[in-house]
Amino acid sequence: MSIEYVSPDGLHKDPAFSQVVISQGNVHTVYVGGQNAVNPAGEIVGKGDIGRQTEQVFENLEIALSAAGARLENVIKWNVYVVQGQSLQPAFEAFQRVFGNRSNPPLVTVLFVAGLANPDFLLEIEAIAAVPHNNG
Repeated sequence: MSIEYVSPDGLHKDPAFSQVVISQGNVHTVYVGGQNAVNPAGEIVGKGDIGRQTEQVFENLEIALSAAGARLENVIKWNVYVVQGQSLQPAFEAFQRVFGNRSNPPLVTVLFVAGLANPDFLLEIEAIAAVPHNNG
């Protein structure tokens, strides 16, 4: 399997995200639906705190990815939905703490939306991961 991260000439280059990801070879793709800041008991975590909600969302993403044999480092694309009026800075800081700086950052799409499924949700994140097949 090979995954190539490309930021082609003619497009803006930013160390936080790539512009194109190409996966080829012996790989399976994992799609994780939008995750919110809900704990296993169904309680919303971090009401009013987008940074804390981001941390809970990443806990949920890690569980979902793991169920499919993937890890955060396998993610090639994030879709992030943020409720209008929320500051991205606390969410970005939490994202960096969990995901870290990567030499090949994934694709990232951030959308501001009027609302999510519950009025206490401040953000929702989807993931697409490419995982190499084990050949052993």
